[in-house]
Amino acid sequence: MPRLIDERSTVFRAAVAAAPSLEVQVPTCPDWTLFDLVQHLGEGRRAWAATIAAGPDATAKSAPQGAPAAPREREVLLAWSTASTQELLDALREAGPDRGCWTWWGKSQSPQTCGAAARRQLHEIAVHTYDAQLTLGASQPLPDEVALDGVEEFLSTICTTTVAWPHEPAAVDYHATEGRSWRNWVSDDGARAARLPTAGTMPAADEDLDVADASARGTANELVLALHGRIPLDSLKLDGNRRLFDQLTAWDPER
Repeated sequence: MPRLIDERSTVFRAAVAAAPSLEVQVPTCPDWTLFDLVQHLGEGRRAWAATIAAGPDATAKSAPQGAPAAPREREVLLAWSTASTQELLDALREAGPDRGCWTWWGKSQSPQTCGAAARRQLHEIAVHTYDAQLTLGASQPLPDEVALDGVEEFLSTICTTTVAWPHEPAAVDYHATEGRSWRNWVSDDGARAARLPTAGTMPAADEDLDVADASARGTANELVLALHGRIPLDSLKLDGNRRLFDQLTAWDPER
């Protein structure tokens, strides 16, 4: 995971370096300029580095002590961004993936570990790299390795909870054209997700794996971008009860 974090961060900075100005608006984050996006990503990585370093007994996200403000001059800003990423990587390598860590997703299926925090960091950086590239009019698909894991991470971290689903129980499938599928179950018990045995096929003997109430199909890159609200869900191939996708998007259970 640190390797991929470093790689996506490098691609992010390359997009920033190529931009005509740091004051251009980011289409997918309309309240932010490109400078704001760099500042957000850098400050966030420093905060997570401090949180990881605080250890498993921390009860809240930590604030980095003595962190310099994001500078306005581009070359200095890029160096500041590089240092922000390095603080996160150093903290992750020092802690190791299995050590406990405070996270905001305590009611989800994702564990409260440094490994899970690293995974969340990777996918936040990856999506913001897309944002930066889009600002230049030169967006690139996420690498398959990142995109496939990104779908699974989003479903397990963002889309699972022990909070009761306020509608009729349902099952929603997500199919990546690369050959991987996942299911999200929602009910009075909350929401849970799992990777299906093979793309689009389910053992008939398992009552939990009957035909889904709704499904979405696209490349892993398209699924990730749709889940993160970067492209419309309608850009995917949707089948079944499409209202379920609106309900899932609107649902914001306390985590």
